[in-house]
Amino acid sequence: MNVDLAYGRNGLRVTLPDRADVVRPTYVAGLPDEPAALRQAMRAPISGPSLRQLAAGRRRVVVTHSDITRATPNDRILPVVLDELKLAGVASDDITLINALGTHRPQTDAELWALLGACLDGTPIVARYRCLQHDAWDDANLVPLLTTSRGNPVRLNRRVVEADLVIFTGFIEPHFFAGFSGGPKGALPALAGHESVVTNHGFDMIAHPQATWGITEGNPIWEEMQEVARCLEQLFLLNVSLNADRQITGVFAGELGAAHAAGCAAVRESAMVPVAEPYDAVITTNSGYPLDQNLYQTVKGMKAAAGVARDGGAIVMAAECADGLPDHGKYGQLLAEAGSPARVLETVGAPGFAAQDQWQVQIQAQIQQRVAVYVYSDGLSDSQIESALLTATRSIEGTVAQLQPRRLCVLPEGPQTIAYLA
Repeated sequence: MNVDLAYGRNGLRVTLPDRADVVRPTYVAGLPDEPAALRQAMRAPISGPSLRQLAAGRRRVVVTHSDITRATPNDRILPVVLDELKLAGVASDDITLINALGTHRPQTDAELWALLGACLDGTPIVARYRCLQHDAWDDANLVPLLTTSRGNPVRLNRRVVEADLVIFTGFIEPHFFAGFSGGPKGALPALAGHESVVTNHGFDMIAHPQATWGITEGNPIWEEMQEVARCLEQLFLLNVSLNADRQITGVFAGELGAAHAAGCAAVRESAMVPVAEPYDAVITTNSGYPLDQNLYQTVKGMKAAAGVARDGGAIVMAAECADGLPDHGKYGQLLAEAGSPARVLETVGAPGFAAQDQWQVQIQAQIQQRVAVYVYSDGLSDSQIESALLTATRSIEGTVAQLQPRRLCVLPEGPQTIAYLA
């Protein structure tokens, strides 16, 4: 049978044995009128006052947005948000948009213009509003916010802390160690100092059994994120859910806790799929563009597959990786220097060890302790894939034929589907 995998911008068709189980999320149709749904959610939120009520009289408003590695339709959400602020009487000069990068690379000018799109009157957002990019290493623009209950000091973006209204935008999907994206992730890691990202994503936190897909309460990573976000007293959340076509399927707005919980419940219903028993091999993706731009992000797709792969089985990952390993951060360096998954875990688990991207290599190494991982990628050479301790393949069908799995699973949409053992 032919299966279309989410791969880059154009997809990838593979021919697989008819016995393969193809597991997808429940398809939810897009909303018929996205702008109207966004406005309705901002005017009648799940909990708390409307955005217009909160915005009245504000002079320092910050709107945060996701970067290019996320599927958030910023160019469809932000124009409506900014128009709602205009209707509330907030001047454009009193609004700052911040690209909530966490420790990711900043966008180029061209990327930022495309990412944000245009106002409802057609004026590019970048041309009308102050648009900044968070820098997790810029000490001058980071201010102390709190020391968490776990003893971790947290600095946050200065403009966010000093704002009299902050609006987090983003989208909710299952997350491989924070439970779900969106919500409090908009503060930590998105707007935090690099050292706070390292402690929140530290070895013991990542290794915690509750730090996984679909779990928030009892997940130490999510709970610390929530503790940080709640320090922003004037905060309005506007998160959406999406289907495979990047259409908005739900809008969750208002007070942080209630709005995020409602979004997580909706996404859990569609995205998390039980299976009866583990598979010998699992073919997966990283949901295509924009999430499969680099190998670092592709660890999410690996973990989505790992949940239903048997010990000693295999994962075959299809990810375009047009942006490479990537070149920024320490993901590739940590893997290459360690030389083996076991050595990776020894290195990042050593007392006092702290480095950017250690969380990603830790999760990858934990997966590789159980299963073999093959990577099909047009954006990476075999040597690049192998330097990341993975096995390169130039034929998914050929690898499946070589493995000869008795039970074969396909996750065409990668981590948009979280299969789990019932």
